[in-house]
Amino acid sequence: MAPALDYHTAVEKALSVSLRADFTEQAAAPQDPPNYYNARLDPKNYLEGPLSANPATRLRQMLARPGIVTAPGICDGISARCALEAGFECLYQSGAATTASRMGQPDLAIATLNDFVEAGQMVSSLNPSVPVIADADTGFGGTAMVARTVRQYARAGIAAMHIEDQVQTKRCGHLMGKQVVSREEFLTRIRAAVIARDSIPGGSDFVIIGRTDSAQVLGMEEAITRLKLAAAAGADVCFIEGVKTKELLEKTVKELAPTPVLVNVISGGLTPSFTYFEAEQMGAKIIIFSLVSCVAMVHALRDAMHSLKKTGTDWVSAKGMDPKSFFEVMGLNEIVELDTRAGGSSFAVV
Repeated sequence: MAPALDYHTAVEKALSVSLRADFTEQAAAPQDPPNYYNARLDPKNYLEGPLSANPATRLRQMLARPGIVTAPGICDGISARCALEAGFECLYQSGAATTASRMGQPDLAIATLNDFVEAGQMVSSLNPSVPVIADADTGFGGTAMVARTVRQYARAGIAAMHIEDQVQTKRCGHLMGKQVVSREEFLTRIRAAVIARDSIPGGSDFVIIGRTDSAQVLGMEEAITRLKLAAAAGADVCFIEGVKTKELLEKTVKELAPTPVLVNVISGGLTPSFTYFEAEQMGAKIIIFSLVSCVAMVHALRDAMHSLKKTGTDWVSAKGMDPKSFFEVMGLNEIVELDTRAGGSSFAVV
């Protein structure tokens, strides 16, 4: 049986007619495929109406409408609950945070697809209408794994994922010594993700974010070029990692327009500590704070453990929070209400 056609095949077949007998350097040069376009996913379709309960659709609506999307980085159920309690309408599942919280390891391509999917499924279930943007590293392998990643993320209730151009043995984007793959290999990852999304039965609104780490390796011009190609290949949003100045972010936004741009802020990292107000003024559409929960946890937990070791009690670190108050942050009242409405009495007294 012949392999299924993708959206590049027809153009490649047409080009082969003019190329088949001509092997000069000019004729043999690779031809650019047509820009990806899916009428169903056109941003104008998401401008009107109430925000959807479907998280991917909701994120597309947020991207199409005025205002910046602010997504704090979460690393586990506790941090996700705290972000939701604070009123954030989008969450970011950082790869670094997932690796740290689930494995106690640094962000060096140690966590697997299963680790990411399990974490994303749990976070997405806490409030299923709130979009979760999840890190997908390099896609965890070749094109087949990239496609599998998209399908599993979408099935887990995740609204969007970003996929990058680092080599498989990747590292945090704010560490030195990064290496990136070729433009074409990066684009095969983007195309595979888009094809997989478009193949989901029923028509998925899952958002594909193309990320480049090439600014620190090959320079800003190459980074912008890669993102332009990613957008042409079907990336819904472009993510430039490690942009170092306000002027460079503004330039990136201008050159990639109308494709939305995501900026990642990590305190002490390569990118200045822009506020989300400042990022919006610069034209960014999404801002993520990848390690806001992890770093805060390290400080708080260090203090609590040192206090316990020194004083022999957790009274100081508890700050008056009793068990019931803690469980209320974790959704206790919602469960009690559910049980009552269902006619149960298991939690009449808690």
